[in-house]
Amino acid sequence: MRFMQFPDLNLLYALDTLLEEGSVAAAARRMNLSAPAMSRTLARIRATVGDPILVKSGRGLTPTPRALALREEVRNAVEQSRQLLRPQADLDLSTLERSFNVRANDIYTGAFGQALIERVRAEAPLVRVRFSPENDSAEPVLRDGSVDIFITSLRPLGPDMHVQTMFTTRIVGVAREGHPIFSAGISPQSVAAFDHISVSRLGKISGPIDTELAALGLSRRVSVVVPNSLAGIFMLRDSDLIVAVPDLMAAEAQRQGLKVRAFAMFPLEPLVVVQSWHPRYQNDAAHRWIRKIVREVCAPDAAVPGSPKP
Repeated sequence: MRFMQFPDLNLLYALDTLLEEGSVAAAARRMNLSAPAMSRTLARIRATVGDPILVKSGRGLTPTPRALALREEVRNAVEQSRQLLRPQADLDLSTLERSFNVRANDIYTGAFGQALIERVRAEAPLVRVRFSPENDSAEPVLRDGSVDIFITSLRPLGPDMHVQTMFTTRIVGVAREGHPIFSAGISPQSVAAFDHISVSRLGKISGPIDTELAALGLSRRVSVVVPNSLAGIFMLRDSDLIVAVPDLMAAEAQRQGLKVRAFAMFPLEPLVVVQSWHPRYQNDAAHRWIRKIVREVCAPDAAVPGSPKP
């Protein structure tokens, strides 16, 4: 009697780790194996899949096209198997040990990051939140599992991703207290009369403000470009520069004691900020919890960290 031979599912977990780490030594450390044992496991994976999977490139290893094609399927299979084999139990936040990777724009981290961390520490003290900055990369970070939650302004994130609107913010001008623009009066002409800081992850010096000014026959001079709003706000001290940032960032700067004032410039399009996640996490209890508090800390009636308690 012949028995069906089943594949060794340990190879699936090893392949997932190897593709994530891109290093035999690092994968061995994560799986509590010796480097030679991990090398033998990689050899078995290669024989099973019929592909080198990882090839030498300089001092490191580079995934083959076949490995890149498999990466998302492998990650999904590993995550689903973990959920299937995990004992069904109520979520105990007091004992939950998990890391959540959150890619977030500086609007959220600047205005609500502290509130989120305080909430996490109060409810689940063993949980770690790892923030990474938003960028304009086309990497499928939600698909490949390297990011658990993506917080960004509303934009296409893929037809299968879950997207939840959290808040809206408008763009305002910000200048230091005592800036001449406040004594001269706010107008398009006075806005254009002073040098500006441009906030752009890509280093751009023009944007919607320049479009509005051009329609009025005006232009501005951008003398500084910074990658995020907080950097722009901190550069206002003792200067006559102006920066345009979301009103939430301006309000947070004032709460932190920075002597700046916000003012309306033009009727620019408001920014809608959302959180997004992959369907693999839709029914994961711990992921539902972190999504819930990510949204709750930026609700209109949420308490602001450091503000007096009622």
